[in-house]
Amino acid sequence: MVIRIIIIILLGVSLITCREKPGNAVINSKPGKNEMADLNKYFIQKDRERIKNYIERKSLKMNESPKGLWYQIINEGSGKIFTDNDKITLDYECSLLDGTKCYSSKDLGPKEVILGRSELEPGLNEGLRLLKPGAEAIFIIPPFLAYGLIGDRKMIPPRAVIVYNVNILQAK
Repeated sequence: MVIRIIIIILLGVSLITCREKPGNAVINSKPGKNEMADLNKYFIQKDRERIKNYIERKSLKMNESPKGLWYQIINEGSGKIFTDNDKITLDYECSLLDGTKCYSSKDLGPKEVILGRSELEPGLNEGLRLLKPGAEAIFIIPPFLAYGLIGDRKMIPPRAVIVYNVNILQAK
């Protein structure tokens, strides 16, 4: 009999303490727009910190575009700056901030692109538009201008900052 009373009391106490109280936050399974915006800002800030640390470690003299691309033009090249429909052939090396090589023209051959028509990462597309024939540059591309949340599902992991070293071989 005493055991039954103790069990009933314990059940009653647990029901009373588990019920939702005013002012308690309810956890949703999906974050709202404000939480997603805050999370996105956080990721962008952390990526900027990682990029700045990389630039400092490598003693680079980088500029940041209004869209968030980091670039250093090593050799200006000559002629007109590239625009839509320019056909460009370039040597390149694409790596992660930790130095892991992802893709390279040494392994895959020179890359041939037509600006505005080829499927390029938005950051690389923006960077090539800063160059002239014969130019050489380094681009540091944050995830939102590269492969984003999922990577390329091959060599570039999710949310990766990538570094492109490019050398323009030919332009038409």
